[in-house]
Amino acid sequence: MKILWRASASIIKWLLLILLAYQLWIFAHVLLWKWVNPAETSFMDIRLEELREKNPNAKLKHEWVDYPKISTHLKRAVVASEDDRFMDHHGFDFRGIEYALKKNERRGKSVAGGSSITQQLAKNLFLSPSRSYLRKAEEAVIALMIELVWDKRRILEVYLNVVEWGNGVFGVEAAARHYYQVSAAQIGPSAAARMAVMLPNPRKYEKTMPAWVVRHASRVQARMHRSQIP
Repeated sequence: MKILWRASASIIKWLLLILLAYQLWIFAHVLLWKWVNPAETSFMDIRLEELREKNPNAKLKHEWVDYPKISTHLKRAVVASEDDRFMDHHGFDFRGIEYALKKNERRGKSVAGGSSITQQLAKNLFLSPSRSYLRKAEEAVIALMIELVWDKRRILEVYLNVVEWGNGVFGVEAAARHYYQVSAAQIGPSAAARMAVMLPNPRKYEKTMPAWVVRHASRVQARMHRSQIP
């Protein structure tokens, strides 16, 4: 019995050391990316692998653009649509989470996530689209790291540059050129609102945007001028 207990304790010790090493690896990247732009993300790797299953020569559409060269309309629209209290919280919008839980309860299924921009960024950079309590817990840990190391401007800049905006389309510059044939700096209020409401399901809305999503874009456009951005 003692031998079994010691073996179990040894396994747990090694698992904890591996977990700690993994968290340190993530934190090192978060620290580096405070100054260096990430060239790729976990989501990019996943999508590229999926695309290359059908076409071995497939490439992602992605081009980094600095924060000042992104349309203010688009910044405000994304905040209004995805995380209207972005400037006020420290990684977690608890009011948004509570609202999402109540909405899901009313609908009887998961229709709203309540994740902040920081949480979404953590998932995009390091994790996968799969849903589990373990992944959600890791997302929360990474979101805390990001909020600890980066300011809000850097969080929004990286988010806008790496988020998925269509099948194989990543980042605001590639999305602006893909959908409107202009640079990210030239996106106006209407286009900004329509781009922002795509984010929950970009590959689906890339093909067709339902009437209720179009109406949602109009609501976002009407209130996005009040959204605070860094």
